[in-house]
Amino acid sequence: MAKALKKQALGRGLSALLKDPTKDIQSVQDENADKVIGNIIELDINAIEVNPFQPRTNFSEESLNELATSIKQLGIIQPITVRKLDFNKYQLVSGERRFRASKLIGLETITAYVRIANDQESLEMALVENIQRQDLDPIEIALSYQRLIDEINLTQEQMSDRVGKKRSTITNYLRLLKLDPIIQTGMRDGFISMGHGRALIAVDDLSTQIDIYEQILAQKLSVRDTEDFIRNHKNKQDAQNNKSQNKGNTIPQHIESGIKEFSEYFGHKIDVKVSKNGKGKITIPFHSEEDFNRIKKLVQRDK
Repeated sequence: MAKALKKQALGRGLSALLKDPTKDIQSVQDENADKVIGNIIELDINAIEVNPFQPRTNFSEESLNELATSIKQLGIIQPITVRKLDFNKYQLVSGERRFRASKLIGLETITAYVRIANDQESLEMALVENIQRQDLDPIEIALSYQRLIDEINLTQEQMSDRVGKKRSTITNYLRLLKLDPIIQTGMRDGFISMGHGRALIAVDDLSTQIDIYEQILAQKLSVRDTEDFIRNHKNKQDAQNNKSQNKGNTIPQHIESGIKEFSEYFGHKIDVKVSKNGKGKITIPFHSEEDFNRIKKLVQRDK
């Protein structure tokens, strides 16, 4: 199959055409452009440069060696995609792992799909192609989404159409970038999952995020355990805040004695807050429209 693809990719006379600078193709309107642009052809591997817009920066040496072995045995099953820059000069758009693995085993040529694209289109193609891969970590995907927003000026709705993902999914990935960089690195290295990261986003303070992250690692907490841990932590924080507020909200004795009478009169527990200057606020809760009208009648009774 690989040999058949190679034979088909070369085409009759195409090799000579690519090596003739007088017949260089710069646009789809040029003579013989239909033989190169939009077609799968065999290119000199040294004529291809790596895409500087490539959003992926981590390439596992072990997986590259495995891919290289596969290519050595079976050839390139899926061609890489390049854009034409100049005569006999191309830039990688997608397929960097295949490109790197092919260079590892010393291939001189590689099958490639050729197209013409400007820098912005090249960046967008590289980003979208990477997002749709299955082996990216959550932070790599989030960074790719953020680059599409920052550099291509795509909205989340437009991104949803481009990559075929729900807007809520895109939002969830982008929110991961609010995590402390140490936690982001932990997610990239596989110490925690995206589920752990989403739970940690609920913690606003970055130092507290780190403390909980260390607890996750030390106790090997599952995502559900992490959610429970954070929920209990927030409940404790709320209780401490309320306790502090209550300490600073000392109610005078003459008001304290009247709260019980108010509560009995309205049929609800009445909340009273008093400031240091003696001013205060009375809160009367109600549970339904009917309950509200009942309280209203009680307030209006003495008018």
